[in-house]
Amino acid sequence: MKRYTIFLVIVLSSLNLLAQTNRTKTLANAALHGWEYEIKAGFNIGGTAPLPFPEEIRSIDNYNPTLSITIEGNMTKWLGEQKRWGIITGLRLENKGMRTKATVKNYSMEIIGDDGNRLKGNWTGGVRTKVQNSYLTIPVLAAYKISPRVNIKAGPYFSYLMDGDFSGHVYEGYLRENSPTGDKINFNNGAIATYDFSSDLRKFQWGAQAGIDWKAFKHLKVYADVNWGLNDIFEKDFNTITFAMYPIFLNIGFGYAF
Repeated sequence: MKRYTIFLVIVLSSLNLLAQTNRTKTLANAALHGWEYEIKAGFNIGGTAPLPFPEEIRSIDNYNPTLSITIEGNMTKWLGEQKRWGIITGLRLENKGMRTKATVKNYSMEIIGDDGNRLKGNWTGGVRTKVQNSYLTIPVLAAYKISPRVNIKAGPYFSYLMDGDFSGHVYEGYLRENSPTGDKINFNNGAIATYDFSSDLRKFQWGAQAGIDWKAFKHLKVYADVNWGLNDIFEKDFNTITFAMYPIFLNIGFGYAF
């Protein structure tokens, strides 16, 4: 029995060595034809904001970027004999989140009362907002080699919302029901009212991405990308918030190039 066990270990070790050898040959052959593969991990820092800031938002009192992780696998096809220009595409799983506190005046709002009824109107006072969205993203980028260690890249990206949360609560203020001159409903002495616009988030989003990669070692890369959303995060027929909001994030991390 011991002899068969030793034989099995030798066979499995040989198969593993053969697989590693074949993988090395495959990657080497791909590199000769201008293909490069990498996996990346990082985190997003930024927020979802209107541009320009509307007069309804009087101040941002607190901001927390939260921990928003990204994981990505992509491939690059380098073109021409010198292989200085290339095309990058891949697949990215990412979170884009933030927490904010703001002071607003006549801010269009729909709150949920203690009895579950919804009240719509114009809010003046404090607003706390939580945004935590998960996306499946495909970038399509043009790349240029500044040097053997440094690449720059830019192009569009396309995202699908897998899970979205845009919610929060209002506090220390009042709601003018239905219009800026409607009935006044006060929330003072610690009273709050919640809101939740998660079901109104747009499923498909797109934007522009630009960044730089630096190859610190043979396989290790460090990168920084700016991702700027170019369409409103809410559906077209959503009009509770009267201005468009765009996700704007800096993605920083490291990658492993095969």
